Order: sequence, then C-alpha cells, then structure tokens
Amino acid sequence: MPQPYNQLRAMLAITKASLKAVFRSPSAVVFSFAFPMIFILIFGFLGGGGGINLRIAFDRQTDTTSALYQAVKNVPGIRIIQKDDKELTEDLEKGRMTAIVRIQKSRDSLSSWNISFKSSGAVNPQNVQVLRSIFESIIKRMDEAIYADRKTVATISNNVEKIPGRVYRTIDFILPGQLGFSLLSAGVFGVAFIFYNLRQTLVLKRFFATPIKRSYILLGEGLSRVIFQMITAVVILLAGHFFFKFTLIHGLVSFIELLILSFIALVVFMGFGFVVSGIAKNESAIPPLANLFTLPQFLLAGTFFPIDNFPSWLQPICRALPLTHMNDAMRNVAFEGAHLTDCGKQLGVLAIWGVFSYVAAIKTFKWE
Repeated sequence: MPQPYNQLRAMLAITKASLKAVFRSPSAVVFSFAFPMIFILIFGFLGGGGGINLRIAFDRQTDTTSALYQAVKNVPGIRIIQKDDKELTEDLEKGRMTAIVRIQKSRDSLSSWNISFKSSGAVNPQNVQVLRSIFESIIKRMDEAIYADRKTVATISNNVEKIPGRVYRTIDFILPGQLGFSLLSAGVFGVAFIFYNLRQTLVLKRFFATPIKRSYILLGEGLSRVIFQMITAVVILLAGHFFFKFTLIHGLVSFIELLILSFIALVVFMGFGFVVSGIAKNESAIPPLANLFTLPQFLLAGTFFPIDNFPSWLQPICRALPLTHMNDAMRNVAFEGAHLTDCGKQLGVLAIWGVFSYVAAIKTFKWE
C-alpha cells in the first residue's frame, strides 16, 4: 500500500534546495552579509564616542530673559532639546546630549550671570569642552560690545557636575541600522527575485505537477530565506559585540530578543517582497519597484543617523516607516535594557504594516 504524500517533507526539501541556491547567489551574500559588515567595520573603527553633536537642554531655573540665553539659542552648532526632567536625565545618562545648562543671575558684582553645566560619564569630554568654548566665545563678544572695564556679562563655573552614565558608542547606533538594512534588503529584493524567477523558469509550474500544496511551496521558499537571514543576524550581532563592543545590556537575553525582533521584521518585509514579485511585469522592473519601498527607509528610518537630525516636518513621515520602529526596538533592547514586552508600540506598528503587506500580497501575487 503506497505511503500518503508527506507535505511537510516536501516543504523541507524545497527549503533545503532553495537555501543552497541562496548561499550560491552573489547578490544575496553581498546585500545580506557584505554591505552591512562593511558599514559596521567602518563605523566600528571610527571610534568609541558618539561624535560631536552639541545637543543641550536648559535647566528649569535658567533665566530665559537674559540676552545670553537668546544668544546661545541662535548659535547654529547648538541644538536645544525640550523634554521633561526625567527624559533629559535619561538622555544625559546615555550620552544622547552634551549637557544641561543653567544660566542664573550672579551674586557677584563683576558679572551679571553665572553659567554651570551638568553632564555625564557617557558624554565625550571633548564635546563638553567644545560647548564651554562656544559659551566663552559668546561671552567675549558680548563683553566687547557692552563693557569697557573688567566687568563681564557672565562667568562659567569651573566644576562640571557629572552624573554616572553608560558609554553610548557609535556602534550601538549603527549596528541595529545595518541589521535592519540587511533584513529589509533580503525581505524585499530576495523574495521578489526568487518568486519571479521561479515563475519565469517554470519551476512553480513543475511543482504543480506534484501533490504538494501551494501553501507548502510558499512556506518552503520563505523558510529558506528566513534561515539564511537569521544566520546573517547572528553573525552581525556576534561580530559587533565581540569585535566592537556592541552593547547587549542583558547579555544572552538581549541577544535572543534581538533575534526574535529580526524574525518579526523579516516576516513583515517579506510581505512587500511578495507584492513586488506579483506586480513586476519583467525582471528589470523589480529593482525600481523594490526601491520605492526600501530606499526611503534606508535614508529616513534612522539607519545611518538619528531622525532628530531631519527637519521637523519630515520627522512624522520618518516615524511612520516600519524600519524606523524595528531600529528603535533593537536599540531599546540592546542598549537601554528594554524587553520585548516594553516594545509594544514598535511591535504594534510592525504588525499593522505586516497585515497591510500580506493583504496586498494576496491580491497581487501570481503563480504563473
């Protein structure tokens, strides 16, 4: 008596064959491994600090009526952050801003105001010194314009108040972005090219001559892409952690949660790959269609630099992109000590994009 056809075994056979094909594909290896690793190497060797980004906040007790306060606000190299005290302290502890500045009226008859800085151990000391130099330059210009004697507009406290802080390295920002770059490229370009080529080479048509169900064909091909890309995620995370001190705040727990996030994001991005493969009329149409979805995210989703650097009118668009929320969740888990249960907003947005992508995929996907 013949054995019943084993759908699972057939699916795993497709997965194995497809996985071999992925590893033999130069474009898959380049986009998934080479490009992200090159960027990680470049930014990893650039140094440990977070760069000279003079983001500051003013203490609540600052005299905002002073001419000095207005002069500082007009300096192009300084960006003023306005948040509540708790958020400012967290940003300071994580090195996201240079200092909290207090400008108070002076009790000294030789000056009108006194300036003090509050920073943290996570801030590059060079940034604090640059900030101090900017204030000294402003004071000097105002002194020359106002006073002819020894009196000065303001004095700067020699003691910088410092709170404990964890060092936020360049790699802590750049690695999640590059992992997202890899996942997005693989999910969209990889899936789109694979299924278009399977149709063009009549491989799918040959599958139809076998008893395997169509859903198992999709699962088999999709599983091969997931396995390949999860191997990529493991390599990127381990290389970043052991060679460039990428922060995994909870060690193995953070590592596992990052892999779970990678899996969720990849499944979402693959949905758009199915859409592209379905609407592309020929192989040459795949790159421009895929880039309509991927390129804006590479540039606007906080892959290479913070979203805060963009104009305020552009930031809501940036924050609507799925890769933005994947990157935010990755950084929160890796550096800030959050868990997946703390990333409800990011996972929710990814889920919405996932539902949208697969509804569109069902309507556009073609078997022949």
